[in-house]
Amino acid sequence: MITQKAKYALRALTALADADADEPVMISDIAAQQKIPKKFLEQILLDLKHHGIVVSRRGKQGGYLLLKPAHTITFGEVLRIVDGPIAPLPCLSITAYRRCDDCDGEQNCQIRHVFAKVADATRKVLFSTTIADAVAPKHSAEVTRLLA
Repeated sequence: MITQKAKYALRALTALADADADEPVMISDIAAQQKIPKKFLEQILLDLKHHGIVVSRRGKQGGYLLLKPAHTITFGEVLRIVDGPIAPLPCLSITAYRRCDDCDGEQNCQIRHVFAKVADATRKVLFSTTIADAVAPKHSAEVTRLLA
């Protein structure tokens, strides 16, 4: 499962993607629209700003804008920024590998190969799905189909 922070980050980015590309959106507007605590959203947007995903404008007409086009921002990129490694086991992390504490040896692990497939499939979906994909209207029908 993803963290609440990651869900908020993705929802904030979809709100920015839905907004006029040249019009900054105030944090208070995103927070109200997406039902995200404002202080928490400030921290999230600051993280995304430091990673070159969003940019802020100061002043009366200030707010946040996407720095990169929505079709280039993947869910995987956002989750890594916000939550860190994307792996069900630490020994399967691409960016933060570490041996499992109770491991006798990865080659002998009877569950690692299954979770390697899970990690691979998850990464493929997350790194091929963009914020633009998420705001496309066709996706609610697809979710209904996948959950049937």
